[in-house]
Parts: sequence; structure tokens; C-alpha cells
Amino acid sequence: MSGSSSSARDSVPAVPHDSAEPIGLTVHSLPSPGLAPAKARSGRLKMLLVLAVCAAPVVASYFTYYVIRPQSRSSHGALIEPQRPLPSASALPLTDLEGRAVDPASLAGQWLLVAVGGGACDALCEKQLYLQRQLREALGRDKDRVDRVWLIDDAQPVRAELRPALAGATVLRADAAALRAWLAPASNEPMAPHFFVVDPRGHLMMRFPAPSEPKPILRDLSRLLRASASWDQAGR
Repeated sequence: MSGSSSSARDSVPAVPHDSAEPIGLTVHSLPSPGLAPAKARSGRLKMLLVLAVCAAPVVASYFTYYVIRPQSRSSHGALIEPQRPLPSASALPLTDLEGRAVDPASLAGQWLLVAVGGGACDALCEKQLYLQRQLREALGRDKDRVDRVWLIDDAQPVRAELRPALAGATVLRADAAALRAWLAPASNEPMAPHFFVVDPRGHLMMRFPAPSEPKPILRDLSRLLRASASWDQAGR
């Protein structure tokens, strides 16, 4: 057997080195330099389209509320135009009742129903805080999308008997001049009797006159929440 294998190997002719075929190489063409800018433009266009789709619900809800609202359903509150964003901590220093600094930006993410008053809180102030609480409760299942905020514009201590009524509210102290610069009520009008509305993006956008009946305020708040239901959820 070994002899036949050996003769078989011997019978295979050797391939001369000179007759070996050269190794073939394939050269692929490089992309044209002109294609890179085109791809970049296409990427930017796709990014803009994504941003437009994300912003569409917000834009549509505000357009519906502000632009195509029928005259018969005009708002009771005064729209603030242009809307004013929450100030920086340096422009509007805030502290809680224990004196700890609070960044105004931390209030964003919820609808805010804002009242302003002195720490002593007279009868008109008490009525306003009671109305503020009742308005939020009257919103029913949407109440968790709204925070009550009481901004105290002086250094007076809060009366102990007010504390139970403030449960669940955000109570902060603010410099009166800085607060007026942001809220900007009508000339010579005090801030205290008004309600102010801040949207979840942190923009001051509506002011209710004072004194004011609860039903018109509740109607406006309900419409705002209904118009923003597609993009705003409870919680920050």
C-alpha cells in the first residue's frame, strides 16, 4: 500500500514557480467627497423633523387655546404676552420657611396657581388661600397637575393657625421688589389679590383679576389643562 501511495505522489507533475498565476487585487473606489455634505444635510433635516414632531402637541394646544378660541369662550384671566420665564435664583431669591434657599427653576414641571401675600395674612389673604385650595380640589382628576404656591413678600412670621390650611402647598419667601419685577401686575396695583398661573415649562402666562369669582377662574384653569392634556402629565 505504501508503495502505491508513493508512486501516485511521484506521478503528479510539479508546478513550476514561473507558471504560478499572480494574486489578484481588487481596488474599491472611494466615496466621492461631495457625498459627505449631502449626508450631513440629510441628518440635520431628520433631526429637525424629529424635533418638530415632539414639539407639535405643545404648539397645537397653545394655538388652540390662544388663536382659534371662539370669542364666546374668551378667558376671564388676562393673558401675559410675552410670557415670562421663571427668573434665575439671583434675580428672584427664594427661601422656604426654614430659611433654606430654593431655586425657582425647581418649581417648573407643573402648572402653578400662585398667590402672593404677607406672612401675617389678613382676612383677604385668608380668603384667597381658601379659594386657591378649593379651586385645585374642584379640578377633580386633574388636580395633581396643579401645585398651589404661596409667595410671602415680607419677613413676617406665618401665623400658626394658618399652617393646617397650607398643608400640601409650596410656601416660599421672596423679595417683594424682585417678585413684582417678575409678576408685573398692573401699575399701582398690589400683587396680593391676584392669582398668577405658570405653565409646566416655567412661563408666567396668565393673571386673574382681583377680587374674582371662583367659577370663571375654574373654567379657565380647566380649559388650560384640557388643551395641554396631550403633552402634560402629573408630576415633575
